[in-house]
Amino acid sequence: MADTIHFDLVSPERLLLSEDVHMVTLPGAEGYFGVLAGHAPVLSALKPGVIEVRNGGDGPLKLFVRGGFAEVDGQRVVVLAEEAIPLADFDVGALDQRIRDTEEDLVAAKTDAERTRVAEQLDHLRQLRSVF
Repeated sequence: MADTIHFDLVSPERLLLSEDVHMVTLPGAEGYFGVLAGHAPVLSALKPGVIEVRNGGDGPLKLFVRGGFAEVDGQRVVVLAEEAIPLADFDVGALDQRIRDTEEDLVAAKTDAERTRVAEQLDHLRQLRSVF
């Protein structure tokens, strides 16, 4: 395909997506950035947010990532994601329940380390909820 860049999305469990695309938009640590064929080399940490993959078909494929890293060169984008969830597969009611449960876990946390871990998890869940 002309004017495409190869995109690989990898989670700790498996390769989630591997295809040639027109553009990928990533939630970089310093803000969102778009990648097209011929992009300058970049290594970036990813913050929790939405990856948009445009392959010239219908609308963009949107996936929520909980963080990770991206490596870009002129021909390829590789994302190593902590967790990646297609937005089309998401159950908002289950997410709202998970947020309520995590809020309860935060109140019940007994140590500073546990509070910090649960607060970080709650922040990620709220960021995901803000997408909907």
